[in-house]
Amino acid sequence: MSGPLNGIRVLELGQLIAAPFATKLLAEFGAEVIKVETPEGGDPLRTWRKMHGDTSLWWYLQSRNKKSIAVNLKTPDGLDIVKRLAASADVVVENFRPGGLEKLGLGWDVLSSLNPNLTMVRISGYGQTGPYRDRPGFGAIGEAMGGLRYTTGSPDSPPARVGVSIGDTLASLHGVIGALMSILNVKVNGGAGQVVDVSLVESVFNVMESLVPEYDLLGEIRTRTGGALPGITPSNTYPTQDGGFVVIAGNSDPIFRRLMTAIGRPDLAEDPRMRSNDGRSQHAALLDGVIGDWSKARSVDDALAALDAADVPAGRIYSVADIVADPHYQARDMILEAELPGGTQVKMPGIVPKLSGTPGAVRWQGPALGAHTDAVLADLGLDATAIQTLRDAGAVK
Repeated sequence: MSGPLNGIRVLELGQLIAAPFATKLLAEFGAEVIKVETPEGGDPLRTWRKMHGDTSLWWYLQSRNKKSIAVNLKTPDGLDIVKRLAASADVVVENFRPGGLEKLGLGWDVLSSLNPNLTMVRISGYGQTGPYRDRPGFGAIGEAMGGLRYTTGSPDSPPARVGVSIGDTLASLHGVIGALMSILNVKVNGGAGQVVDVSLVESVFNVMESLVPEYDLLGEIRTRTGGALPGITPSNTYPTQDGGFVVIAGNSDPIFRRLMTAIGRPDLAEDPRMRSNDGRSQHAALLDGVIGDWSKARSVDDALAALDAADVPAGRIYSVADIVADPHYQARDMILEAELPGGTQVKMPGIVPKLSGTPGAVRWQGPALGAHTDAVLADLGLDATAIQTLRDAGAVK
């Protein structure tokens, strides 16, 4: 393996999105990720959304570079395998409901006693403590209770959701950040391992900007504003003559002046009321109307050409077809060619972020259930006979 996380072993005890997305990122940058799955079907994500044969396309992406072992955690031998793997791991990532691992005998007290340098990333709906800790919580609930959905959508419509599982992935990113900080503390500072407690609700709440102080000091409850960015003006989505939309962000003072000049309103560029964002935000409806009138008289391409010439940040709203065809995505290796079982070629997203010296890589797509069971067990010192005995006893597949 290569990458900045080469030599880091990660044990994944998770399924679906939050924990597996976190370990996907670690695996892309060189960590050895061993994913523990149930012998009966494995991770449910294997059959979610669009399929290639009997396997989800999402699975092939989310589980790339991971090793799959099929272990029955309802057996003593299966639990012993997990303990042995945790004893040699740097990180365990799990997204059981709080207390789930403890019921199996795999709680923090047990695993940390086997490996004092272990970092355990625990992703759950509400965190490991607090009055809601035992409630079931998916990303959708995190988005709702974290404040995101209250601010998403049109003012005259019910709260909307983002079209992807953003609550889960925000929790994943916080889990990765916490894991890397803990690993650094162990490897560089000589510290002990620790629990990284990640809540779906809190991960969403953490990106909600100045929501709380605005409410506390000003009584302001930020709500849905459609395509506009509240309090940042002008920044909105504007219709075009050909039925499309352009997003225009003219919210810094010099950019605003360039924008007004580009759309033929130099008077507004020089208007004393519009010299700062505070003043412009008081006249957001006026400015949105003026910009919208200009955009509606032009195609998307013509509007973007004029704004680009004026050095004003603007862009079309991309569909996936736009993304795949875009030369910038291609030049940045953000659309990669992959091969699925049977030789089928398919495009997959590239790797983020881009590291100049130790970049991430895709070594293989999401593996078959239990594809690495024998190899991982052999690495633990078990010979073929011992592995077959475990298989016959139903501890592994």
